[in-house]
Amino acid sequence: MLAEIIPGWELDHEAHNERLDVELLARAYRFSEVRHAGQVRRNGDPYVTHCVQVAKILAELQLDSVTVASGLIHDVVEDTTASIEDVEREFGREIAQIVDGLTKIGHLPLTSSQERQVENYRKLLLSVAKDARVILIKLADRLHNMRTLEFMPEDKRVRIAQETRDLYAPLAHRFGLAKMKAELEDLAFKFLEPDEYRALAKLIAQKRKDREAAVEEMTAPLRKTLEDAGVVVYEASGRPKHLWSIYKKMAKRDKSYEEIYDLLAIRVLVKNVQECYHALGVTHGHWTPLQERIKDYIASPKSNGYQSLHTTIFGPNKTLFEIQIRTREMHRTAEFGIAAHWAYKGDAKGDDIDRALHWFRQVLELQLDAETPDQFLEFLKLDLYQDEIFVFTPTGDVIQLPRGATPIDFAFAVHTEVGLQARGAKVNGRIVPLARELKNSETVEILRSANARPSRDWLAHVRTGRARHRIRQWLRGEEESTSIRIGSEILERELKRRRHPKLSDDQLSGAAGTLKLNDVQHLYASLGQGDVNVTQVLRAIYPDFDERDDAALKASPLERFID
Repeated sequence: MLAEIIPGWELDHEAHNERLDVELLARAYRFSEVRHAGQVRRNGDPYVTHCVQVAKILAELQLDSVTVASGLIHDVVEDTTASIEDVEREFGREIAQIVDGLTKIGHLPLTSSQERQVENYRKLLLSVAKDARVILIKLADRLHNMRTLEFMPEDKRVRIAQETRDLYAPLAHRFGLAKMKAELEDLAFKFLEPDEYRALAKLIAQKRKDREAAVEEMTAPLRKTLEDAGVVVYEASGRPKHLWSIYKKMAKRDKSYEEIYDLLAIRVLVKNVQECYHALGVTHGHWTPLQERIKDYIASPKSNGYQSLHTTIFGPNKTLFEIQIRTREMHRTAEFGIAAHWAYKGDAKGDDIDRALHWFRQVLELQLDAETPDQFLEFLKLDLYQDEIFVFTPTGDVIQLPRGATPIDFAFAVHTEVGLQARGAKVNGRIVPLARELKNSETVEILRSANARPSRDWLAHVRTGRARHRIRQWLRGEEESTSIRIGSEILERELKRRRHPKLSDDQLSGAAGTLKLNDVQHLYASLGQGDVNVTQVLRAIYPDFDERDDAALKASPLERFID
C-alpha cells in the first residue's frame, strides 16, 4: 500500500509495513514533496528522495509511525519556507517537537563556524534528552548522507566523514545500533583512508569463500553439540566483521589480515539466560577456550544495554572462533538498541527508556558546563569513547569506564567528593599509583583524605569527561580564590600608598558595575589576574580621578604587589 503512495518505498522486510499508519505517512510524504518541490540533491535526484530514504531506514528499524513520519519531514523547517508552527498545525505537537530538535540553529549571531557547530550539537543533545527518537532520525539522516557522500566536493567529504567517525558512529554505538554503527564506520573509512579501504575490501572479497566454509564447518558441530546437551538453539550462524573493526585491529596489534584471530565469529541464540550459561559450559567442555577472551556482558551489560556471553575457542584445525551466546531478546537489543523499545513495546516513554538514556543524561550535564567550543567537543569525544571495561567497588558494585581509565576516573565515577579527596588507590588489595591504567574485572578501592587535593597533573591521566570536568572545575575555584586574595591585597596596598581611606562595599559594588564585572569578588579576581588595575577602579568610583596625582599608580598592580 505505501509503495503505491510513496515512490521508492520498498522495504527489505515487507512485514514492517503492517504496523505503520498509512494515512499519516501519506500525508507526511505529500507535505515533504510539496515543500521540497524544485530542490535537487547533488546526485541529481529530487530532494524528497532523501527524506524517503531516511524514513525507510527508520521503518527497517521497526520504529513507530510518528518517528517514520518525522523522518519524512525532518528537513522541511531547515531547508524550506515551512515553520515549526506549520508542522504543528498539520501533524500535531509531538511531531513538531521532534522536527524542531532536528533543525539546526540558524539565527544566532555566532562568531565562528565551530561555535555554530557546537551550538547545533548542544541543541541536538538537549532535544535527545527530551525525546530519544531525535537521535534515531539524526543517525538515519547521517547514514543516508554517507551513502551518497561521493557526490560532495572532496573537502566536504573529508569533513563529513571525520565528523561521522568522531561523533555519529560513537552515538550509534552508545544507543545500541550495532549495524548502523558498523556501516557508518565503514563509510567513513572509505572516504578518509580510501587506499587502505580498497586494499582491505579486495583482500576480504578474495578470502570470503574460505571464511564462509570455515564458519560452516564450525557451526554445524557446535549446534549439534549444544542440542545433544539439551540446549534449545534458535539460531547458530556466522556473524560478519566489518571493515573498519578489522583495520583497527590490524593497526593496533601490528598484524596482517591472516593473523587477526577473531575474524571468524558465530552467533548462537538460545531460550533464556540460564541456557546462555549452559551453552557456554557445554562449548568449553568440547572446545578449548582462550581464558583471557571470555567476557560476560549478561552480568555486566554495556552502557547501551548490550548483553551477551563472548568466548573465543579453538575450532577445527586449531582455527580460532569467537562465539557469542545470547537470548532472542538480547539479540533484538543488540541489533536495534533503544529502537527496540518502540519496535517491541510501542512506548516512547517510561522506565526502560530512562534507563537506556541514563548514561546520556549524565554526559549531557557535563557538556552543558563546557566554557569553550574546544572544551565541549573534547568532553563529548571523551565520553563517546567506544571501548569499555568493567571494574568493581569493594562492595561489588560495577563501574563502567572507558579503556585506559585510571583510579582517578574511577573515583570521580563513584562520587565527586571521592575524587576530590583521593590520595591513593588499591587494586585487588595492592596499593597502586593513581595514574595506573585499570584492567577489566579489577576491584578498586580509593584511599581518601580530607586534606588531599586534586593536582593539575591528574588531567594527563584521566579518560572520562566527568573526571576532567570536575578536576578543572576545582582548579578554577582554587585559582579564583588565589586571584581574589591577591586582588584584595593589591587594592589595600595601593590605597595605603595613596593614604586613601578604605573603600566602602557600596563603592566597590559600584566600581564592579561600571567595569561590567559581576560583583566585588569578580572585581578582586580581575585585579589579581591583571585584567583591570587600581587606576581603573578609582576612576570608576571618582570620575575626575587623575592618576598623575600619584606616580605610584602608573606601575603594574601585580608588579607592585610582587615588589
